[in-house]
Amino acid sequence: MTRAGFVALAGRPNVGKSTLTNAIVGVKVAIVSDRPQTTRRAVRGVATGPDWQLVLIDLPGVQRPRDALTQRMARRVTLELADADAALILLNGEEGVGPGDRYIAASLAQASGPVTVAVNKVDRLSKERQAQALLDAAEIAPPAAEVFPISARSGQGVAALVAHLVAQLPQSPFLYAAEQRSDMAREQLLAELIREQVLRRTFQELPHAIGVVIEELAADEHDGELTRIEALIWVETESQKAIVVGRAGRMVKAIGTAARRELERELGGRVHLSLVVRVRRNWRADDGLLDRLGIE
Repeated sequence: MTRAGFVALAGRPNVGKSTLTNAIVGVKVAIVSDRPQTTRRAVRGVATGPDWQLVLIDLPGVQRPRDALTQRMARRVTLELADADAALILLNGEEGVGPGDRYIAASLAQASGPVTVAVNKVDRLSKERQAQALLDAAEIAPPAAEVFPISARSGQGVAALVAHLVAQLPQSPFLYAAEQRSDMAREQLLAELIREQVLRRTFQELPHAIGVVIEELAADEHDGELTRIEALIWVETESQKAIVVGRAGRMVKAIGTAARRELERELGGRVHLSLVVRVRRNWRADDGLLDRLGIE
């Protein structure tokens, strides 16, 4: 009999949820950035073993809603946690336990399914600091929750965590095809890969007023081995557009070059990428555009 089920991954923004999801799945299904709010939708990463399938739901970081975008993100967190077979709380070992971590742990204390706690980034801690981080995690952990020290980046402790999560899954046939790694639509994943490169190159300068939409995705009519992608990068002000475009277009060119490499790796072939930067004021409050971006 096989085991299969959903595990919701909850934690504060920028705690390493996307890095852990990618590490467990084995391929990139969630973009990674050092900035909070990188994950905007619940990303399902599918990891499949010989007799188990773990569907890890990388949730947006828990935060106070401020606009239509963050309201949708908060609603998605609540819905996914309610429907999951189990939950995993991820803590940042470097930062210690904070009010946000306590809020998440308290909200899951009455969860219907089992809850596990993982302390991330322990590879950066001394033995003394790691021991204290695990003690702090145990203090806020829901009853019967086990605590695991891990490093999502290096892989330390991840195999033991996965084995524990799999043991908590119900007996079930596989929920996805064995070769499937995510349920995200192809256009959404490609848009996210582009947004990742924007965030990486505007780290200190640009807030999270960035949205990316794929306008066209098609094989070249003259060269079937070449994929043409046209994408729009949405910002909210002219000053933000100037940052993304850069002097003489150098920034958007660098973004395009880096994004094209990621897209070619994902698609397994050559890509011609065209990027256009446009201003759309207060787009994070625009329900129509949020629908188009696939943020439910």
